Amino acid sequence: MNKPDYRNEKFNIASYLPYMAGIMPHKRAVIFPAARDKYGRVAYTHFTFAKLDEECDRFADGLYKYGIKKGVRTLLMVRPSLEFIALAFALFKTGAVPILIDPGMGIMNVLKCVAKVGPEAVIAVPEVHAAKSILRWYFKSVKYNVVVGKNYFFRALTLDKIREHGRAPFDFIETRSCDPAAILFTSGSTGPAKGVLYEHGMFGAQVELLKEAYNFGENEIELPGFPLFALFNVALGMSCVIPDMDPTKPAQVDPAKIVEGITDQGVTNSFGSPAIWNRVAAYCDERNIKLNSIKRLLIAGAPVSGELIGRVKKILSESADVHTPYGATESLPLCNICGSDILEKGWEKTRKGAGILVGKPVKPNKVKIIKITGGPIDKLDESIILPPGEIGEIIASGPVVTKEYYGDARATALAKISDGQILWHRMGDAGYIDESGDLWFCGRKDHRVVSGEKIYYSVKCEAIFNCHPGVFRSALAATGKAPDQTPVIFIEPLPDKFPRSDSERELFEKELFELSKKSDLTAEINKIYFIEKMPVDVRHNAKIFREKLSEMASRRGL
Repeated sequence: MNKPDYRNEKFNIASYLPYMAGIMPHKRAVIFPAARDKYGRVAYTHFTFAKLDEECDRFADGLYKYGIKKGVRTLLMVRPSLEFIALAFALFKTGAVPILIDPGMGIMNVLKCVAKVGPEAVIAVPEVHAAKSILRWYFKSVKYNVVVGKNYFFRALTLDKIREHGRAPFDFIETRSCDPAAILFTSGSTGPAKGVLYEHGMFGAQVELLKEAYNFGENEIELPGFPLFALFNVALGMSCVIPDMDPTKPAQVDPAKIVEGITDQGVTNSFGSPAIWNRVAAYCDERNIKLNSIKRLLIAGAPVSGELIGRVKKILSESADVHTPYGATESLPLCNICGSDILEKGWEKTRKGAGILVGKPVKPNKVKIIKITGGPIDKLDESIILPPGEIGEIIASGPVVTKEYYGDARATALAKISDGQILWHRMGDAGYIDESGDLWFCGRKDHRVVSGEKIYYSVKCEAIFNCHPGVFRSALAATGKAPDQTPVIFIEPLPDKFPRSDSERELFEKELFELSKKSDLTAEINKIYFIEKMPVDVRHNAKIFREKLSEMASRRGL
């Protein structure tokens, strides 16, 4: 089989699996911590690439015979496992369109997402089918039901039955590069979650750009802290170790189990949120553990501090590095920079309020900065493009940039800009490009605080307060409405630094104000509120819900 090429008119992202099975049939594709013995030792099970392809074919054939065929929107809610990977590629092979929604966002938010896309099929664990049998209105479009696990009187076929009736090999259904491949929902951390429509060619472009940007080799072993990234491992020919963790609660991950998976399997690469690596770095540092097999770590999902990069680099070998890819569900990877460059070129500037250095676009992606505006922009005009050094909204174009939100014309109109044959995505982020062509991130554009003629950008202001040794993280919020907002800073101290008395609070505030008055960015911020735990997103447990903090500040009259 020829190597898949997303630039061909006829292309299916599933073609990577039989290609890898052909050139490396006996290599382990997916490794899963299935059980523990009486001593707590892990028993791993796995699929080779050949076995994964065969299992995938059985599922695909069984699903196809059942009626889940090309174009059928299919809600896939299965825990990270061997079956999750096989089912995802089986759906790609049939030409069906898997729908992936983060269950951690809460049942009502999940139901709203389901109602938006109107799935025609559901492949899910028993708990989802139980909810479906009670909350029928949200699932009224569903015709096909497959339960992964025991069938507790649900009107559904079990996955075992699907597999039993499936036959291998199964020739994947012919699709075009521009055909729908999947609907992936955003985390909902900055507004209602939206269904991002991916095409087969876009997934293919992501595979090739990831390989180019990070020099992934086929002898690599990945431990993904975000389940969706496991699908890229298969396409890249990398062994994937499913971590022993709850993917909906990365901030509560047991670092010992992450370290165990890395050391047991000789993991060379891992992708995860700052919340995961903050815990793993502390655990390893306390026990003097080195993760010598790791070649590179990708940390993303929220701004990554130079302090965290430094702590993580301490537990890696000298030849390893940390990378902080910048992008979004609608466009990833967009930019990349390694931790060494951040520490050498950007971190001191970040601490002084310059924003966060996120590097240069991964070719052939492009970024520009435009004037910040709230309404739709029909066409990209030179008059709204800003020169280097000026802060505005970041927009991006390239083969990984998606074209639309499924069934949401209004959101699509607000997020996309046409420029002839080129489509630009509005990232919703504020930033600027410096004279050397590097992109700097200053925070979400909707998180900026407008107070008269002065504009406060979240990341720039928070950096000043984060310099205090007792601060774990801070967040800019506001009371009132633009352009008459009052900026407020919320402080989450380190666990043992939270002020427990009025005198401790007064001293902490005094030290924070001494820091803030030294910078023009924060000199006029006069309200500080201490909080034990910031409200954060469900996907990465790292993005702060500043809207909730603003509501809290308004209620308290800060």
